[in-house]
Amino acid sequence: MYRIGFDAKRAFKNFSGLGNYSRSLISALSQFYTYNHYYLYTPEYKENPLLDFAQRPNIKIVTPKGLNNTFSSLWRRSNIMNDIKRDNLDLFHGLSGEIPLGSSAVPTVVTIHDAIFMRYPSYYKRLDRWMYQRKFEDACKRADKIIAISKQTADDCIKYFNADASKIEIVYQGCDPQFYDKPTIEDIARVKQKYNLPDRFILSVGTIEERKNLENIVKALPYVPADTKLVAIGRATIYTAKVIATIKLLGLEDRVKFIHNADFRDFPAIYAQSKILLYTSLFEGFGIPVLEGLNAGIPVITSDVSSMPEAGGDAAMYVNPMNPKDIADKIDTLLSSPTLCATMVEKGYKHAQDFREDKVADRVFDIYQSVIEKK
Repeated sequence: MYRIGFDAKRAFKNFSGLGNYSRSLISALSQFYTYNHYYLYTPEYKENPLLDFAQRPNIKIVTPKGLNNTFSSLWRRSNIMNDIKRDNLDLFHGLSGEIPLGSSAVPTVVTIHDAIFMRYPSYYKRLDRWMYQRKFEDACKRADKIIAISKQTADDCIKYFNADASKIEIVYQGCDPQFYDKPTIEDIARVKQKYNLPDRFILSVGTIEERKNLENIVKALPYVPADTKLVAIGRATIYTAKVIATIKLLGLEDRVKFIHNADFRDFPAIYAQSKILLYTSLFEGFGIPVLEGLNAGIPVITSDVSSMPEAGGDAAMYVNPMNPKDIADKIDTLLSSPTLCATMVEKGYKHAQDFREDKVADRVFDIYQSVIEKK
């Protein structure tokens, strides 16, 4: 039996990429390795249906005592060590690229998701880039093991953060288990009405920011049959205005639907109604929506760059994300070939098995054991 702690801020406060990773891993470990005790360190905790795993008897939520929000970041960075020592942890896992100062007192693992802020600095404020680089370099230097979520990220850890290659372990991410099961007919009907979904649509998922490349999907639409709509799910940013301007320029107002506040629990029923998932990001540490689409049983078109081929394997179709005509041609190929779609769906189910939460949990726990025994 081990006492394992996590920097769980993202699990409780972020309901997209990093938060999904944190919740999925904590939930899987506490489900498949029930004999351990898990300590979730977070500046604040509010009950949420997505956090039902936090009620398990082998999980304890730890919040700072006597600190207001102004000092919560200080607690995560250094004062948290008082709680970690009190809880007598066997290992601490920084789930989002950082570990606390003074953590040499306990074995540590850190997960590095990507180095996008180094590859695309124009997308980030200068102060944020500086802060992220310092935290990631420090974590890579001090952690006993580094979990990279793809080979792409492993290479970037070495290139940008001077990480010791011998400390890096590649552990691919899984997606939320809610995508494993087909939604019911009732759920599909409810979600279709709730979001007023069109009868025939292709789907894009991800924060509507420049790196996610939604504008080039929009530019592909004129080459796609007119009865096919585009549904774009994701938080709006200033880039959204640029996408909307392109939509208006091309006269596609009646063919694009934005959903900025979709309930994550409704995602499987939304996926199930779409003809194709499009994830043509310019760069990702991994690309969880690719796995979500494969598990949901729909054909996936994704980019032929960075880590996306690692996520999609031989089950996805790949495009040049900067070429709208290539995107359109691949969409047309799938829309016109039910046989090809069925083959891709079958391959997708098979490929997705390698990323199931039990396998991810096994791989991560093996790393925990090796670090603890070595220390």
